[in-house]
Amino acid sequence: MNSHIRIRRYEGPAGGWGSVQSLVQNAVKSRARSYSLAALAQQNKAKGFACVSCAWSKPAKPNPAEFCENGAKATFWELTGRTATPEFFAAHTVAELRTWDDYHLEAVGRLTQPMRYDHLLDIYEPVSWEVAFEEIGRELKAISVDDPKKTIFYASGRASLETSYMYQLLARLYGNNNLPDSSNMCHETTSVALPEVIGQPVGSVRLSDFDHADAIFFFGHNPGSNAPRMLHQLQEAAKRGCVIVTFNPLRERGLERFTNPQSPVEMLTRSETKISHRYYQVRSGGDIAAMTGMCKSLFEREEASGGILDHGFLAEHCHGLDDFRLFCEQQSWDALEAESGLKRADLEEAAAIYAQSKAVMGVYGMGLTQHKHGVSSVQTLVNLLLLRGNIGRPGAGICPVRGHSNVQGQRTVGITEKPHLVPLERLAEMYGFEPPREEGLTTVDACRAIIDGDIRGFVGLGGNFLRAVPETSLMEDAWPRMRLTVQIATKLNRNHLFNGDVAYLLPCLGRIEVDMQASGQQVVTIEDSTACVHASKGRAHPISKHLLSEAKIVAEIAKASLAPNARVPWDEWVADYGKVRDAIEATYPDIFKSFNERMWTPGGFERPLGANVRKWKTDTGKANFKVPKALSASFDTGDQPDVMRLMTLRSNDQFNTTVYGYSDRFRGVEGTRMIVFMNPADIRRFGLAEGRNVTLQTATSDNVPRSLSGLRVVAYDIPAGCCGAYYPECNVLVPLEQHAEGSKVPAGKSVPVRVSADAAGVRLEAAE
Repeated sequence: MNSHIRIRRYEGPAGGWGSVQSLVQNAVKSRARSYSLAALAQQNKAKGFACVSCAWSKPAKPNPAEFCENGAKATFWELTGRTATPEFFAAHTVAELRTWDDYHLEAVGRLTQPMRYDHLLDIYEPVSWEVAFEEIGRELKAISVDDPKKTIFYASGRASLETSYMYQLLARLYGNNNLPDSSNMCHETTSVALPEVIGQPVGSVRLSDFDHADAIFFFGHNPGSNAPRMLHQLQEAAKRGCVIVTFNPLRERGLERFTNPQSPVEMLTRSETKISHRYYQVRSGGDIAAMTGMCKSLFEREEASGGILDHGFLAEHCHGLDDFRLFCEQQSWDALEAESGLKRADLEEAAAIYAQSKAVMGVYGMGLTQHKHGVSSVQTLVNLLLLRGNIGRPGAGICPVRGHSNVQGQRTVGITEKPHLVPLERLAEMYGFEPPREEGLTTVDACRAIIDGDIRGFVGLGGNFLRAVPETSLMEDAWPRMRLTVQIATKLNRNHLFNGDVAYLLPCLGRIEVDMQASGQQVVTIEDSTACVHASKGRAHPISKHLLSEAKIVAEIAKASLAPNARVPWDEWVADYGKVRDAIEATYPDIFKSFNERMWTPGGFERPLGANVRKWKTDTGKANFKVPKALSASFDTGDQPDVMRLMTLRSNDQFNTTVYGYSDRFRGVEGTRMIVFMNPADIRRFGLAEGRNVTLQTATSDNVPRSLSGLRVVAYDIPAGCCGAYYPECNVLVPLEQHAEGSKVPAGKSVPVRVSADAAGVRLEAAE
């Protein structure tokens, strides 16, 4: 860890020279290969490669440099010249590597050869691909004889549509639907909430809608760090007069002001664009109350003067309005103020802006989804939009901002534990087998089964599962009790340091690297947050001659572990990914018609979305208003004034569990990740001082101790009663059983905690 720790307010905008400086620093830190800068010119471009970081939409007419600060970091670190060779693993035991933090594990660099874990020596040793596949296949077969449901096939959100389709087929041919993925930890709430109310599991907004919106209402998202390319659309919208209204507990710089680093004029003049016209610091978990207050105000305005609600749309297209209206009327303003943390005047002001806008978009992130009542949070936002017909017309709609670059697409091609979402009859017809019909394990279910000792095998297609999931301590203790653990990865992470009896680390090509197979260089595809599908073609020479593509690895595991099936052409698929796309099209003809021909469409080809044409595939055949299950999205901790709501946060120097460094520039933190942001009034209330080391302890009654010590207090503009600290470090505090009802997404945005001073507290002076 950097020994120099500094806490100082950052005055600059999002983007600007700070972004350029960060980009240069990461190019140097990562020892990026010489091709890296040239690669950036091809990022998110036609005939180029899709960014390996976030899933934000790729425009049909891209900017000259269609990448952001975090996208550039992801490219630099994928094209790093650093390598984790067999010599590295010979020199470091796994026990030693467990003492390294996430950043230093990332900084080791790219994996270069398949490795097998030696329990006696506590090191990884090189192994041939042939031996690896043979033993993995033998172990998987042995587990399936006992019970195929004792194996988990996890997928991170980066694998391509082609590999994901092959992977889901591998799992189902093996005999289970245990296909949890990273969506289970973030936007599975969206996938549960939206089908019930608008009849589709994804948002309704396209990138072009940003050109037509009169107002954009933001809830629980930080685009400055998590989807920075989105700031271009927000800046353009703000400049043309679109009103942007933000509800977020923390004042995030990307939602305050932005300087486009690709604009010479803005950079040289240091000009800025104000992004949010109104910024309401809602209490964490208070979004349902805030949105209900807005709806209550709209109903009151309609009652007083009329002309507020879209009665024609409501009569023709909606169901359940009366029940929702009654719910809103029954909520007192005192209760709405208390739970939201906002004043009635604020909520009525926001409602007035909404009522005056003809086309409104609702944009949200995990600030809505990662709560007990996350499903209700998302559905309440839909309720707000429906009141004025703001779904199914230009410039309006619901817009979940997804995380990893293909996490939405994986679900589209069958990476799901829910068999009813997959055309099983079609798979049975195409491949001549009886697919399993039982619901598989979500991420939370998988963790519980691993802790309980019910899982024998784990295959991970990318990701850092152990670091991403809740209940860190129990999970790390339970992990080695499995028989087989297989990790397909590009770089080392903490999950690779906990191993079953038989454990393999299989290095794969990165998306930016050239993927040569029997028919020539291959192309892969991904789906972005706005349901558009894009082609992606690697540009860089592979870092090692020993790497295999993800598709090749999946195919070889399948061939080694499954009974022969002449109707599944694994080798043909690997030789030509176009044949995988033909299979995807045959399985999902309505979505992927003419897949191979359309994949190069500028801006991606659009997946059909019924809600966009007001075709509601719901149980009522209409868009459904849903009454929230509670006014608070969080868990009820009763009358305990010493219990705070912890929000787990990402820094500006990370993406999901990948940590690029110790700089959270926008929040003014340099040199450490072990901090807790607190309201100054709460610091005084608990008798603490800024810079004091404290411990957070989860406030639960299940007798499982969960605590994290050594966190330095940082005074911050955050709602009273709430605190914030970094993910994944704080996952140790998140109880497995505290998750969103219906979706089982871990409730990482409202963890009940108590704070206490460490015995040997250290005082850190903050620089002004």
